[in-house]
Amino acid sequence: MTDTARSRLQRILSEGHLAVTSECGPPRGSDPEAIKTKAEIIKDYVDAVNITDNQTSVTRLCSLASCIHLKLMGIEPVLQMVTRDRNRIAIQSDILGAASFDIPNILCLSGDHQSFGDSAQGQNVHDLDSMQLIQTVRLMRDEGKFLGGAEVKRPPNMFVGAAANPFADPFEIRVPRLAKKIAAGAEFIQTQCIYNLDKFEAWMKGVCDRGLDEKVHILAGVTPFKSAGMAKFMKNRVPGMDVPDEVVKRMADTPKEKQAEEGINICVESIERLKSVKGVHGFHIMAIEWEQKVPEIVERAGLSPRPKID
Repeated sequence: MTDTARSRLQRILSEGHLAVTSECGPPRGSDPEAIKTKAEIIKDYVDAVNITDNQTSVTRLCSLASCIHLKLMGIEPVLQMVTRDRNRIAIQSDILGAASFDIPNILCLSGDHQSFGDSAQGQNVHDLDSMQLIQTVRLMRDEGKFLGGAEVKRPPNMFVGAAANPFADPFEIRVPRLAKKIAAGAEFIQTQCIYNLDKFEAWMKGVCDRGLDEKVHILAGVTPFKSAGMAKFMKNRVPGMDVPDEVVKRMADTPKEKQAEEGINICVESIERLKSVKGVHGFHIMAIEWEQKVPEIVERAGLSPRPKID
């Protein structure tokens, strides 16, 4: 994608600024005010807003419609798309639908297993995997072709992203897996929530040793704890999460009425440290259902005001 692309996020990154993105979860109903209210809170503090796609396999207002609502508000959306629920026909159709509204960014994901949500009997589709989804968007955009070989009339002009979890086992394949996503066509990466900063820095060293930091923009993911209970839950119950014992203890040793504040402190401290890590080009702040704290985090971390891009 060229510097003249419509994506503000892409232009922020290409000009060497630290980017800031956040995300909002759509409501379990058709009233768009819930998503619009969340986006209004954070719009002046971020470069783009991710809209999750039926996160945790729970049925919600679709990501595409939610992105359209944000775009009509003048807020740049990032369309999240999971392969769990769609075959290649529906995937390509939804990409065209997003492109028809000039949605400028897409994050390609596989999606949480349906057993996590409220429709455990639902069928996984996974006609394509997340890497093939990346390839599909790039094929449609760069070559103007559908997977079947036919021409795309008015190809999608989208900045293509993917997710990475530096903490999943086995650790040794985390960098090679990132390399595969870059080879598939990912242009930006948003990572899993980072609490084990030492391990993340070890992963980033591996990324830089292979020169991957020069091929992709990595946005470090951060999520503030609301309570000690949340820290313990994320450590013990959330797959692929790495929360060090000392972080859990720090939250547990904090008086209950001050734990939310301490969670914000940890998040801000993490951003400050990660700013100096080679290859980190920005931050993805995931404060789902706690969007009101995003402005405070951005300001305290020295990431405000956001750069002006024409």
